[in-house]
Parts: sequence; C-alpha cells; structure tokens
Amino acid sequence: MNNVTFHDWKTIDYKEGWDRQQAIFNGVMDYKLGKSTNSPQSIIFCEHPHVYTLGKHGNNTNLLISDEMLKQIQATYYHIDRGGDITYHGPGQIVGYPIVDLELLQLSIREYIFQLEQSVIDTLVLYNIAATRLEGATGVWLDVDIAGKTRKICAIGVKASRYVTMHGFAFNVNTNLTYFNYINPCGFIDKGVTSMQKELGKEIDIEEVKKTLKTKLYQNLKINE
Repeated sequence: MNNVTFHDWKTIDYKEGWDRQQAIFNGVMDYKLGKSTNSPQSIIFCEHPHVYTLGKHGNNTNLLISDEMLKQIQATYYHIDRGGDITYHGPGQIVGYPIVDLELLQLSIREYIFQLEQSVIDTLVLYNIAATRLEGATGVWLDVDIAGKTRKICAIGVKASRYVTMHGFAFNVNTNLTYFNYINPCGFIDKGVTSMQKELGKEIDIEEVKKTLKTKLYQNLKINE
C-alpha cells in the first residue's frame, strides 16, 4: 500500500509537533504489526517557532549559547531521538516529517535519505539554484567544490524503527539565518548555512515552494496521495 496522506500543519510548537508525529508513527507501526487495518502513513510539512534540536549522538557543545541567551532570543532546545547533530528550526523554513514504511516503499534507509535530498535538489533547480550532496554528510549543499564557500540549504535527520520513519528535513526558504550563529550547524565548524531568500536576494513564496516540493517528494518516493 503506497498511499501516503499529506498534511500541512502550518506553524506548530515543536513539542506538540513531535507528539503528533509519535501518534502517527504508532499508528503506522500498529498497521505493520497487524494490530490495525488502516495505515496513517503521512508526509507532514510545518514551520516551528525558534527551536534548536540535538540528535541522539550530537554534542552539547555545538550549542554555543547559555540558557539565559536562549530565553533572550525566544528559542527552545530539545534533545531528540533522530540521527544527526544540532540544527535550528524556525519561521520561513519548511520542516518535513515523512512518516512512512520503507519496506512498503521498497527503500533502504540510505535510498530514502537520497530521495529526500533529491526532492529538494529538484525543487531548487526550478529556482535556478544549483544544489548537490556533500560526500560524508547528509543534506543538500551549495558550492561543495569551492573551499570556504560550501553552505547547507537543507538539513536532514531521520529516525527509523522497523523501517518506519520519523523526523525528516529542514529546508531554508525565508529563514532568519542569524539563529545559526548560535550553533555549529550539524556539528560543522567550517561550513556555512544559506536559504533560498539569501541566494536569490528576495523573499520567496513559501506556499509555492511547498507545492513543488510536495510533488517532487511523491514522485521520487514513488508514492500516491
């Protein structure tokens, strides 16, 4: 069954979004284990208020500010159960949470991550932004062959249990990049962060980007809505 429902949660508190993800994940798992006759497989888009999240193998020292400074910049901080190190979520960023059964999609975890990256790359092509992958790192990057210029436009950090996925990606569209100054993004100290707005020099219609990205995800993952 390759039907996957799309949801746009708009702006949602990070913890509330995490709890709702977990409920959908549990429903997919129940279906997989024969405890339910319906699978709520989903692709979710949303935006979060300012928040930093640290993956299960991340390093606390990659958050560069104190608890008091977190309050001053109106940001929260969570340790979570995805892969990857620290990242930032905030307004103007498309956060994507595909909750799917990779066995039904006949994808390995590596192939799944590849297709998430490809969907963002394909979206950016339509805006004349040339993006690619960086060897040894997940996510979508620009100018990977230019020393000192390499910068990330989309971070990826996923969790899979019995091949059912959670968490996903954070794609910078009109993101306030100042918030990345307070962390070592994804643990890197020698690479930058960018957004579509910064690359194109103007604010981007995020709803149009969502439509394109949604189409690319469904195409690349070979799923039906």
